[in-house]
Amino acid sequence: MEKKVPKDVTSYEKYYSESGFWKKAKSLGKKVLKPALLLFYVMKSPSTPLAIKTAIAGALGYLILPLDLVPDIIPVAGYADDASALAATVKMCQAHITPQIEQQANAKLNDLLG
Repeated sequence: MEKKVPKDVTSYEKYYSESGFWKKAKSLGKKVLKPALLLFYVMKSPSTPLAIKTAIAGALGYLILPLDLVPDIIPVAGYADDASALAATVKMCQAHITPQIEQQANAKLNDLLG
């Protein structure tokens, strides 16, 4: 028996994608953007284990999706929950953040922030 995905879940599909990540990235400040970029590049690395990639997908998905415990439109506090989720995931993934990944993240950070 095939399970159907509820329609309300699939409506967020456009956010949970690489293009959704880059769209969201353009609106982030450095404190949230830097860990998001680190996680993005760790997830793209072929040497990253699936379990780590899954945790990263969860953290980045939480950042990208418009559903939050604290809505992003609230000044200052809006990204606090996102930043916490990203920081915890970066800590968990620290062993997989290579100098090359750090360099990629910094280059993209400079590119996005000008």
